[in-house]
Amino acid sequence: MPAAPDNFQITGDNLFRRTLKLMGNRFEISVVAEDADRAEKAIELAVLEIRRIEALLTTFRPDSQVNQINDAAGIRPVKVDQEVVELIIRALKISRLTQGAFDISYGSIDKRLWNFDTSMTALPDPAIARQMVRLINYRNIIPDEKASTVFLKEKGMRIGFGGIGKGYAADRAKMVLQKAGIRSGIVNASGDLSTWGLQPDGKPWTIGIADPDSAGHPFSYMDITDMSVATSGNYEKFVEICGRRYSHTIDPKTGFPVSGIRSVTIISPVAEIADAMATPVMVMGIRVGLDLINQMQQIACIIIDDHNRIYTSKNITLK
Repeated sequence: MPAAPDNFQITGDNLFRRTLKLMGNRFEISVVAEDADRAEKAIELAVLEIRRIEALLTTFRPDSQVNQINDAAGIRPVKVDQEVVELIIRALKISRLTQGAFDISYGSIDKRLWNFDTSMTALPDPAIARQMVRLINYRNIIPDEKASTVFLKEKGMRIGFGGIGKGYAADRAKMVLQKAGIRSGIVNASGDLSTWGLQPDGKPWTIGIADPDSAGHPFSYMDITDMSVATSGNYEKFVEICGRRYSHTIDPKTGFPVSGIRSVTIISPVAEIADAMATPVMVMGIRVGLDLINQMQQIACIIIDDHNRIYTSKNITLK
């Protein structure tokens, strides 16, 4: 047997873990298995699947299918894999559900508008912000399932999968691991978790809900076995201008960052949905966001506002 990768760890009790950078994020894949050989082979299959998805969805490779779609915006439809078309169709359903608060055409916004680093000392002009978001419109994304094509109606439009891609990759990695015979594990896509089965001691997997004022100290715990969790928050990436904190989460309608909410945690059986819903709930706000979640099946939500008050959907109980 070849040597295990340097980032492959045996943590005891038949629990094996591998940590590496994928899709520009830190992925940690943990599995419960009878031996290290079986665990390593299964994890490698999951890593290959995530890399395959990254090659499809990345905007950092000029030959990716997403960049081919973007390059042909306003010109012609582009033939892509059926998988990409289907993911876009599901993304558009979430856009309609959230009335545009989730929109994969956010890639049209000029990243120079909001740098979120120390060089940013003033707000952009509102008129410039509105001009830059004019191309963000999910209604102008035209997928054709039969022809397996995608067309962006306006020149300059760009799509990106930053709001849904990690969750989709976590779901696919979990599926690959289960197909390889792994009955229990966690795929942690930089905080977006997908879990199944039980820990080696027979207990459910649990997660700590981070305290925005002290990310290393959870304020509550939840059992999340056979569920997925995603969190969007303003406590890791933001700027402060004139004493006010501005989040990296941008409202696609205005081009300005949202305010009033420090973090949103979504719990769902599907990581793709959890990932995709966390940001739009921040954009929609506490009342509207919770009202939407309360109307959905098998999905729950925890919101922490700027004053550290906690709000939850009706179907959730914190310990």
